[in-house]
Amino acid sequence: MKRLFSSIAMIAVVALVPLATAGRAADGGSPADMSKPVKVFILMGQSNMVGMGNVVGDKGETLEKAVKTEKLYPYLLDASGDWAERKDVRNVQVMVGRGGGMNILHNEWLKVEKGKIGVEFGFGHTIGNFMDEPVMTLKSCIGNRALGWDLLPPGSEGFEFTTTDKKTGKDVTYVHPGYKGSPERWEKGTQPQPITWYAGKQYDDDIANAKKVLSELDKYFPGTKGYEVAGFLWWQGERDCGSEGLSSRYEQNLVNLIKSLRKDFNAPHAKFVIATLGEATKGCGGNTETVMNAHMAVDGKNGKYPEFKGNVATVYTHDMARGGSGNGHYGGNAKVYMDVGEAMGKAMMELLQNKP
Repeated sequence: MKRLFSSIAMIAVVALVPLATAGRAADGGSPADMSKPVKVFILMGQSNMVGMGNVVGDKGETLEKAVKTEKLYPYLLDASGDWAERKDVRNVQVMVGRGGGMNILHNEWLKVEKGKIGVEFGFGHTIGNFMDEPVMTLKSCIGNRALGWDLLPPGSEGFEFTTTDKKTGKDVTYVHPGYKGSPERWEKGTQPQPITWYAGKQYDDDIANAKKVLSELDKYFPGTKGYEVAGFLWWQGERDCGSEGLSSRYEQNLVNLIKSLRKDFNAPHAKFVIATLGEATKGCGGNTETVMNAHMAVDGKNGKYPEFKGNVATVYTHDMARGGSGNGHYGGNAKVYMDVGEAMGKAMMELLQNKP
């Protein structure tokens, strides 16, 4: 076994995982062992999962500054000081196009390029070093989507929610539809007027795109001998925080999401890692705390959902956000995305050591 990489941000990971369980070396320069099935990790959520960390620029906390000036995340550079390319971790990102269909945003070995980054770099290097098998990070998501509406998983039921109208000061009850219902909500007692979008449309599209990649795997991971969906990553919640009704239902929808994804990908033992919103902290109040509490409730260590013990983990990201918020994309601070990615990788490593 080759040793794990080490960096200041990953000391906790190295301490956690014995050298005997470590996978490949930090440089990732050696090709993957293609005799083994690819371990696929599916990344879902909204804009911050899409990736909003700046690689270069004249202002702000860019990745280039963090790596080349502050000497953080040294594993992102090769011996020549250029961006390193892993030969064992494949970076694939797809998204629904404006006219429908699937746009391929990334399909290459994991390597920093100009533009934006997401959690896939911190996560991909962490999990790639841990595993002996080839790895694919498969990201299928788009921004400004709510779990309680666009990403509502199959089987989710509708509900009613009463709130106070800010203009009139009177209570009003809204009906929120279940999976495939439309529109997003309507006042109770009125006739709903369906629109072209429906509850769960984005879920259906994102899942269909991920499955399309897996059905044509050789186009995305040349030479592969098959795959296993080993885990899911979820970083989402800003859109639901904008609605008292949707945030009140977030925990129930999140439980259903975990179960639905495992069923849809025929991966009942796949691990699931969630990241909280960076602005969320105990006592912050409002919808943001409601969503954070939902994120924390499903953590297998919490005990609320015994079936999630050892296979679902939640990463608390407030200290990594550096004062930024999800709605503000953390100011494009690349260190936020790197740190959250590393932390999600560490959490996934812990779960993978728990056999079903």
